[in-house]
Amino acid sequence: MLNLKALRTLQGEDEYNAALEEVRPYFENEPDEGSDEAAHFDALVLLIEQYEAKRYPIPAASPVEVIKSVMVANNYTRADLVAVIGSKARAADLLNGKREINLDQIRKLSKEWNIPAGSLIGDVAA
Repeated sequence: MLNLKALRTLQGEDEYNAALEEVRPYFENEPDEGSDEAAHFDALVLLIEQYEAKRYPIPAASPVEVIKSVMVANNYTRADLVAVIGSKARAADLLNGKREINLDQIRKLSKEWNIPAGSLIGDVAA
C-alpha cells in the first residue's frame, strides 16, 4: 500500500541533487512500464520538475525573441522576414521593438516558418 503521508516535495538543493542522482540510472536503463521502478522514476521526475519550476522558473520568450531565435536557427535573414511580413519597415520596426506583432503577422509567420502561434502571442495588443 502506498504511504501518502511519506510523500512530500523536495525541500532544498541537497534533496534536489540527490533526486537528480537517483533518477539518472533510469535514463540509461528505462524501467518496465507498470513496474515499481517505473512508478519510482515517474515520482522522481515529477518532484524534480516541480522543484525546478518553483526554484528556477524560465520566463516566456517575447514574440520578437522567438522570431530572432527562429531566424538564427534557420539562417533566415531580414529579407526572409520581409518576404513573410510584406514590408521592410514593419519587419525592421518589429525586430527593433518599435512595433508589436499583430495577428496577421502571427498567422503568416506561424504558417510560413512553422512557429507555434502561441509562442508568438506574448502580450499582443487587442
